[in-house]
Amino acid sequence: GRDVIGLGQTGSGKTGAFALPIIQALLEHRQPFFACIMSPTRELAIQIAEQFEALGSAIGLVCSVLVGGVDRMQQVLSIAKRPHIVVGTPGRLLDHLKDTKGFSLTKVKYLVLDEADKLLNLEFKESLDDILKVIPKERRTYLFSATMTKKVSKLQRACLRNPVKVEVSSKYSTVDTLKQEWYFVPADYKVNSCTS
Repeated sequence: GRDVIGLGQTGSGKTGAFALPIIQALLEHRQPFFACIMSPTRELAIQIAEQFEALGSAIGLVCSVLVGGVDRMQQVLSIAKRPHIVVGTPGRLLDHLKDTKGFSLTKVKYLVLDEADKLLNLEFKESLDDILKVIPKERRTYLFSATMTKKVSKLQRACLRNPVKVEVSSKYSTVDTLKQEWYFVPADYKVNSCTS
C-alpha cells in the first residue's frame, strides 16, 4: 500500500515486483486505465506488456502498448478497448494524451517508472513532466531503477510519498570476471544458430 523505490540490476525480477501487486489490486478494483507503466525504450515496453499479459492471463487482463515506430491507428484501436494496463514510452504516451479522443489517465491508480535513471535523461524530461501533470496525485507510484542517481533521488522527492526502498543485494550481481563481447556482422553473414 505504499510508494516504492526498487533498485536492482537487470534480470533481478523488477518487472514481477511491480506487476504482481498491480494485478492483485486490479482483482479488487477492476477498471480500465488502472495502471500506467513508462519505460525509456520500445523494446522494454513490449517486454513489460508481455509479462503483464502472461501474469494476468487468468483474470483477462488487457494491456495496451504505446510506443514509437508502430502504426498509431493500431494503438488508437487498442486504447478503444479500454485496457487495464497502459505501457509506453513518454513521447508516444504524451502524443496519445494530446491527440487521441477519449484517452485519459485521470483515473490511474498506479504509475510505474521503470528504468527511472534513463527516463530522467533530457530527451524524456519534458514529456515526463507533462504526463505527471495529468495523472492523479492520489495514486501509488513505483520507481524502479538499476542505480540510485541524483536525478532519481530528485524525482523521488517530486512524485513519491513516504516511499519504502527495496534493493536487491549487490552480492547477486554479475561477477567481475565475466567477459562479454559483441560483434557487428552484416546481415548476409548471420546464421540462426551459434557454432562456437
